[in-house]
Amino acid sequence: SEYTPAHWKTREWISGFTGSAGTIVITAGQAGLWTDSRYFLQATEQLQDSGIDLFKMGMPGTPTSREWLAGQLSTGDCIGIEGAVFPASEVLDWIRFFEKHQIHIRTDFAPYNILWKNRPEIPKHPVYLLPETLTGLSAQAKIEQTRLAMREKGANLTIIATLDTVAWLFNLRGNDVEYNPTAVCYAIISENEAVLFISSEKITKEVSDNLQKQGIQIADYSTIVDYVRQKTTSAETSLLITPAKLNYQLYEAINPQTACIETDVHPADQLKSIKNETEIAGIRQAMQRDGVALVKFHRWLENALAAGETVTELDISTKLREYRSEQKQYAGESFETIAGYAEHGAIVHYGATQESNAVIQPQGILLIDSGAQYLDGTTDITRTIAAGPVSDAMKTDYTHVLKGHIALASARFPKGTKGIQLDVLARQFLWKNGTNYLHGTGHGVGHFLNVHEGPQSIRMEHNPTELQPGMVTSNEPGLYRAGAYGIRIENLLLTVPDQTTKFGEFYAFETLTLCPIDTKLIDTKLLNPEEKDWLNHYHQKVYQLLSPFLSIEENSWLKQATALVE
Repeated sequence: SEYTPAHWKTREWISGFTGSAGTIVITAGQAGLWTDSRYFLQATEQLQDSGIDLFKMGMPGTPTSREWLAGQLSTGDCIGIEGAVFPASEVLDWIRFFEKHQIHIRTDFAPYNILWKNRPEIPKHPVYLLPETLTGLSAQAKIEQTRLAMREKGANLTIIATLDTVAWLFNLRGNDVEYNPTAVCYAIISENEAVLFISSEKITKEVSDNLQKQGIQIADYSTIVDYVRQKTTSAETSLLITPAKLNYQLYEAINPQTACIETDVHPADQLKSIKNETEIAGIRQAMQRDGVALVKFHRWLENALAAGETVTELDISTKLREYRSEQKQYAGESFETIAGYAEHGAIVHYGATQESNAVIQPQGILLIDSGAQYLDGTTDITRTIAAGPVSDAMKTDYTHVLKGHIALASARFPKGTKGIQLDVLARQFLWKNGTNYLHGTGHGVGHFLNVHEGPQSIRMEHNPTELQPGMVTSNEPGLYRAGAYGIRIENLLLTVPDQTTKFGEFYAFETLTLCPIDTKLIDTKLLNPEEKDWLNHYHQKVYQLLSPFLSIEENSWLKQATALVE
């Protein structure tokens, strides 16, 4: 899970670093934290005076954590890790790497219950059912789809350890993880059994009855390791696993004699990524309600700044939550709101605190990245807005980002296209001007599930997953000038069929997000006629779909915000 229950936040407990991605390594004399470009600035601030060195992953001259450790340790030394929280693929790579150095790895090292006083317990919030009117398919039907995909790969047993996949498979949602409506559990699917491993305190009678009617067994969460050992003793077992999505503790429990079929993308993850018509209809409705809330928010913000009211970054998070909570089916935020004014906007995953909380001044740029969970869909949107007068350089940067956003949104591409083949569309105008951004351009988004969902992506790094109709993916190019400002424009895209010619099937994107793009930051001289047409058509769509749900005053604001760009 990208977001982790407090019980497992050992890296944060040790270091104070709160980012969603990173690894801490501690030796007898030194400590280091490895994280990616999204968190360079945040980690620099949070590690200050900690005695922990920051290692910027992917940057020239930065050793990997393994390379660094190999230089710190000697033959015969031992590395301890907690196998229950490390992916099997990563641990296997570590074992192979350190075998060459004759350094041993222990995977049962978890001293945190002793060291961490008052360590939070594993959460035990009740799970609840998501009805078929929202999911489009029963759990039984999804299990059969998964079994069919398993048979195609020659497997008769599989382990599912990712929380969002289990939630999707059984049409269950929970409150164990911040922002993601998931529960701590595992699942095992075979030809004859579907077993949900979950603490009994989390299962209500309604959930129990529903699952049993669909042939789903319920087992205690703590019995999963023994179950895997037992089920993989038969010579007839052919086990399908995704090592990158399975913790090493479970991997180690698999009988070495069992035939293992390894795959980079689990069939259930692939099925989950392709939304059915019911899910797509729900996502469109969620986008419409989210758009209404966003119009109310942006109108409030513009009026507050114009009136000289004090508005802080934390006020923005509060107001967004307030307006969204007024909408039907609202179930919470899909991630922590990023409201970064001026130089804070250059911190890609900035989260305002009481200490950092900046007052928005009536000048410069404000970046707001936010999202919501609705029972029928998940939203994720970034808008960069002018808080007042802006420089020509800001307008140029903003327009280059917008041109890339439009180029990707307008793409038409043949069946079989992968995200890496489209990524350059979003970056081309930045590259021409010697600028770039280091994060991905697009990530998959779940249906009332994780805001970051695989297996598809749009980024510079290779991902073998093809973009297929029904996939929802973000479109979020950006540009960040450290110490000055950040720019990002994000909408969600639905891959849809486009046309079939003698050259094959072609796909396109439908933009799902409904919210005006700030035209005050655009240098219109840099837009060509096709780009202006795209922007005007998008704004026309936003107005048509949102205006029926707004007051006269809100409609007036929206009409101005979506006025034609000439």
